[in-house]
Amino acid sequence: MDNNRIVTESIRKNKYIIVGSGFFGLTVAERIANELHENVTILERREHIGGNAYSYIDENSGIEVHKYGSHIFHTSNEEVWNYVNKFTEFTKYRHKVVANSKGLTFPLPVNLQTISSVFERDLSPEGAREIISDEINRLDQNLSGDLQKKGRGNNSSFESEALKKVGPTIYNRFFRGYTAKQWQTDPSELPREIFTRLPIRFDHNYDYFDDKYQGLPVLGYENWINKMVESEQIDVFTSTNYFDFRAEINQEKILIFTGPIDEFFDYRFGELSWRTVDFQFETLTERDFQGCSVKNYCDEEVPYTRIHEFKHLHPERKSIMENEMTVIAHEYSRFALKNDEPYYPIDTTNNREILMRYREQAKELKNVYFGGRLATYQYLDMHMAIASALSLFNNSLIRMANRNE
Repeated sequence: MDNNRIVTESIRKNKYIIVGSGFFGLTVAERIANELHENVTILERREHIGGNAYSYIDENSGIEVHKYGSHIFHTSNEEVWNYVNKFTEFTKYRHKVVANSKGLTFPLPVNLQTISSVFERDLSPEGAREIISDEINRLDQNLSGDLQKKGRGNNSSFESEALKKVGPTIYNRFFRGYTAKQWQTDPSELPREIFTRLPIRFDHNYDYFDDKYQGLPVLGYENWINKMVESEQIDVFTSTNYFDFRAEINQEKILIFTGPIDEFFDYRFGELSWRTVDFQFETLTERDFQGCSVKNYCDEEVPYTRIHEFKHLHPERKSIMENEMTVIAHEYSRFALKNDEPYYPIDTTNNREILMRYREQAKELKNVYFGGRLATYQYLDMHMAIASALSLFNNSLIRMANRNE
């Protein structure tokens, strides 16, 4: 029996159809199978499940490689934490990132050590605040003068927000070049909200995340995501395009769609814009390349935004750490083309208007639910995608199932 026929039979047999197998789709599928005891079909366009969290073991080095960049699980949501611990134990890993600026290395996010090193002083928290405050006070309140002449007088921009919070020295060392590379847009043209999500610390906290629970799955992401679909009531089809089988899904089926929402509606209102990233992987015959899992490169003339070294994500794997091999990946950022994997939504007035039109169309559909990063046009961390999926199941799917009994 050919694969298309198997997929078609599964769709016709099963009540619930899930398009995409990132953490949103996997969570919904797992809940439906194990709580509602209903059959589920998962259609995944990629050759693997797990979305961007997917990892694999490099055959040569034995190192677990994160195919789409380093993914660290972190959350303060008790419901999410209790849920994910059904499928995996977590290490005690706390993510720490360093930044390369002008050939020197600093802790990131910006903290008291970063500020002290830049200004070459042993600063107290109050001293660091004062030195930055003095810089900010020297700027015109409306960012006039030279900044305004350069088109940077927009008080709602990334650049103006950064200058008001950290002053020009820290901004130019760590934010301007990196942000310009990451978005291929001058920071004076980016919305301030991008900067407001970045922590600035006046203590010696070196952790990248502040969440209560942090770590990596002990046996790896591939093991975790496979456990989520262990139920015999879940049919998983990879390398399978939902649009090839769309005609088989009638309105009596319950469709959970996690792909791009504009593609679902055949781009009738236009395409939503995304950023994507490219990874250049290398296996090196050396024990340790950079001494950490992620190093950001802040200078604009450096073409990549950061380098990942995956063995450092699992320091508890002693034999791997002592291995005279390592796997690294240079990360490059650019605007996504139509066939690229979308990563980061681009918050512009035009994109917001297009999105609202698609959302209005979505409200008119029966038995169709949209969720996950691509369908909602939001960047979602793993814990956020899982929380959203649990909310959909608890507040919509389970209630609908109870009404139909």
